[in-house]
Amino acid sequence: MPDETDPRVEPPRQVGEREMLESFLDAYRETILWKLRGLSDEDLRRVIVPSGWSPLGMVKHLGYVEQNWFRTKLAGEKDLPVPWTEQDPDADMRVEPYEPTEEVFQFYRDQCERSRKVAAGHSLEDLAAEWPADRPSELRPNLRWIYIHMIEETARHAGHIDIVRELIDGAVGD
Repeated sequence: MPDETDPRVEPPRQVGEREMLESFLDAYRETILWKLRGLSDEDLRRVIVPSGWSPLGMVKHLGYVEQNWFRTKLAGEKDLPVPWTEQDPDADMRVEPYEPTEEVFQFYRDQCERSRKVAAGHSLEDLAAEWPADRPSELRPNLRWIYIHMIEETARHAGHIDIVRELIDGAVGD
């Protein structure tokens, strides 16, 4: 990985459930950003996998995942902007040429911070405010489930980024 000192903080091992969940999610959020430090703008936008996403596109995607689970679903915020459409369902994984790199990173950081604020106002047992009427109510997630899902989603994509980073410049890391 980059030559910089690793800024990630290892999650504590002997704390309550909520602090542990929050710490693991924050550690993976920071891992996403850390794994991309030092890449050129060209490499951040480079698509090298057949599915068509770039490292920066993955950051954009994760920003919208944060927005969707914490703001839209948990808090029930309505009409938040999203890039995808029925005709282009993967637009959140693609960075357009007119989208500045730093704005994509800032969008991700901002969504993570908003997610923290939304979650702070809820208990782990609180159910998502927004849930499709055609989906069974017993599938409506609580905040605990959302945290675990977000840890899984962010960690999985950190692994994807790790592989792509190695293909781009040979850098490897935890």
